[in-house]
Amino acid sequence: MPERGGRNLLRLQCTDTANSVQKSSTRIPFSKENAQVIREVEVDKVSMLSRDQVEAIKQLWQDPGIQECYDRRREYQLSDSAKYYLTDIDRIAMPSFVPTQQDVLRVRVPTTGIIEYPFNLEDIIFRMVDVGGQRSERRKWIHCFESVTSIIFLVALSEYDQVLAECDNENRMEESKALFKTIITYPWFLNSSVILFLNKKDLLEEKIMYSHLISYFPEYKGPKQDVKAARDFILKLYQDQNPDKEKVIYSHFTCATDTENIRFVFAAVKDTILQLNLREFNLV
Repeated sequence: MPERGGRNLLRLQCTDTANSVQKSSTRIPFSKENAQVIREVEVDKVSMLSRDQVEAIKQLWQDPGIQECYDRRREYQLSDSAKYYLTDIDRIAMPSFVPTQQDVLRVRVPTTGIIEYPFNLEDIIFRMVDVGGQRSERRKWIHCFESVTSIIFLVALSEYDQVLAECDNENRMEESKALFKTIITYPWFLNSSVILFLNKKDLLEEKIMYSHLISYFPEYKGPKQDVKAARDFILKLYQDQNPDKEKVIYSHFTCATDTENIRFVFAAVKDTILQLNLREFNLV
């Protein structure tokens, strides 16, 4: 990840925080002045934050009003990584800053169009095709695939209480669930294996303690603040979209920023895909 790109991301997070001042009452003197300092940063023209800008960001982030606003981030489109970058701003703002692996993994860049990633995994060539999930992106790819070996569908567990960027009265998980059903019932994909990644399990564990699942899914009958019950409920939501009860949905709970977890999951996915291919050609 280029150094400039890393700082651009940080500045965007900081601008989000400054904008949040308008949505919550600040409680530390000069917070609105600090917010104005950040709002005046020309994101496309500045490659490094000044010391004054860094201090303004730090003071804003410590403001209880801003923290309250952050706790209500489900009400607007704020990146899950905002806390990570803003908490570590001293390191990121240093002139010698070089992004770490975690810095890169936490970058969120929406996929647009169709991007193919061929890669070699233990002498087996896989071709992964990444497609945009936003409504405006789907028409670009949904008719483009035939004979796909496997579909990996990614669910953000933490989005159960969030709304769409395209429509602020529609739940993200409801939209994701509907898209999942559409994909697995498409004629092009009837013979494809389906692998379900239920991602951001770490954020679910944090969020479920104060944002109750039943408030957004009244059919949930489990206890509050119970991570396992919440995970099982969400998994069943997606499994229930499968009309073919003989078709197995291979599911994995994941945390994309945990490299060991992802390494283990991808090993399991590779074995699943290989076994399914061998079975298709009557080799097992």
